[in-house]
Amino acid sequence: MTKKPELLVPAGSLEELERYLAAGADAAIIGEAKYGMRLPGDFSPDEIAEAVRLGHGRGAKIYVSVNNLMSNELLEDLPDYVKRLADCGVDAVEFGDPAVLQTVREVAPELGLHWNAEMTSTNYATANYWGSKGASRVVLARELNMDEITGMSPSLQIEAEVQVHGMTNIYHSKRRLVQSYMNHQGRPVEPGSDLGPRRGLFLIEAERPEEKFPIYEDRNGTHIMSSDDICILEDLHVLMAADIDSFKIETLLKPAAYNEVVISAYRQAIEAYFRDPDGYELDESWIEAIRRVQDPERELSFGFFYKEQVY
Repeated sequence: MTKKPELLVPAGSLEELERYLAAGADAAIIGEAKYGMRLPGDFSPDEIAEAVRLGHGRGAKIYVSVNNLMSNELLEDLPDYVKRLADCGVDAVEFGDPAVLQTVREVAPELGLHWNAEMTSTNYATANYWGSKGASRVVLARELNMDEITGMSPSLQIEAEVQVHGMTNIYHSKRRLVQSYMNHQGRPVEPGSDLGPRRGLFLIEAERPEEKFPIYEDRNGTHIMSSDDICILEDLHVLMAADIDSFKIETLLKPAAYNEVVISAYRQAIEAYFRDPDGYELDESWIEAIRRVQDPERELSFGFFYKEQVY
């Protein structure tokens, strides 16, 4: 155990950034919808520069998501965008496509690189391979269980980030599935209609009517999210003992007031653990605070953390 883990949150606006940092986050990930997917808000380059100023002024790091599926068209403007991010002073970019890594190494090698391949970042060898190519962090797959995560940590040669709270993406398609469905049902979508996160659409299976899967469309396609929220607060100490470098709280589709409560709870747990690791105990008030603001239709769960994996 060498250092406190980073508490990382996506921010959808400068106001949210300030609120989340005040609540206890010490890193934020932001981005522009053209280059990043599943972000709670869209930051222009000027706003990214301001976010860096605000974050660095509080000793926090600012990362930019460049995790979109890269088309040939996007690649044309990518070098200029990466240069702009470097000029803004961002600390790192999160990527999945090797084209982003290659561009960063060519035009802004001072930028950190966080490899996020969603469900395929499942072993230390692949993570270390990307480390050899320049990545400084791996975002571990949400499908890994606790034993796989903690067992991988000693073999990693780069930092590891783990999602500890919030909903997860379970499906993505570049196709306009919601629009296609509505058109097929005789309810054509008018030009300019909002099918994004604020529309509040859900996918419900006939076999499981009690579970609601948030679904929305934006310029990057269709996104289906999990019907429950990960909450590993009760066993956060296991990840801290394993020296995981970064804990991510997913803020997408949550009100800022909810996110502030969650951030504060995890911050208190981190501080309590590092004051006295051997004597650490969960304070039930931390998780009770989350339960009080939790959507009653969304269960708090351990996600895949304690599920046996069958390959």
